[in-house]
Amino acid sequence: MRIALFQSTTGIDPDANSRNLAARIAEAGAGGAAMLFTPEMSGLLDRDRERGAPHLRGEADDPVLAAVRAAAREHHIWVHIGSLALLSGDGGKPVNRGFVIDDAGEIRARYDKMHLFDVDLPTGESWRESASYQGGERPVLVDTPLGLLGLSICYDLRFADLYTQLSNYGATLLAIPAAFTVPTGEAHWHVLMRARAIEAGVFVIAAAQVGLHQDGRRTYGHSLVVDPWGKVLLDMGGEETGLGFADLDPGAVDEVRSRVPAIWHRRPIPPPDHVRQ
Repeated sequence: MRIALFQSTTGIDPDANSRNLAARIAEAGAGGAAMLFTPEMSGLLDRDRERGAPHLRGEADDPVLAAVRAAAREHHIWVHIGSLALLSGDGGKPVNRGFVIDDAGEIRARYDKMHLFDVDLPTGESWRESASYQGGERPVLVDTPLGLLGLSICYDLRFADLYTQLSNYGATLLAIPAAFTVPTGEAHWHVLMRARAIEAGVFVIAAAQVGLHQDGRRTYGHSLVVDPWGKVLLDMGGEETGLGFADLDPGAVDEVRSRVPAIWHRRPIPPPDHVRQ
């Protein structure tokens, strides 16, 4: 089963980003992909909240989502939008929401990023995602032509319990779209992606932002596909934008889990005994 990943340098103009996404959907369909995966914040990436706020819409009115749905329908391809910044509809903070769109342009699943990235880095960079977004409350699984797909976004990667839960309930693939910073990407990106694949015996598909963005941030790139044994099937590097393709073996999950059946050996872990010396 062939998939495509879009590695992008998303900017501050949703109209330009929308046109770029539609073009990549057409390209992925022409390349024989059953499904295209895009990065976190595929519609707008702008840390200037005042400048970005006028572009935020609710789901029903978002032009990027509408364009992706139309392109998926036109080119008969499933699309995982890594995420879009959207108004929540309840008067609260916006949400960082991913979507799975089928080949008829219908929304099959939504996932709001559960873990929000708040950190001060040694480089002087400071990120407060919780100041701009409200976190999601529940994991999400969705049936796709590739199998049962578990959804997550970027910083979720660091919370192994989320992926344990998704694989406990049947996930054979994990989507981890991202906009990773360069320092954390260099240190942790590959090892964590491979660990998530190995722990559960699943495919990991991670479309990523890359390069210097219009808002001044720099992202790590290296969009990855990792197989259930932990082998990297695709690494798109840290410089270029565009599409990458990978072919997934549908029998690989069962084969790897038969060799290392750790997923079947999981046990509920009680609180530890606290022994004082």
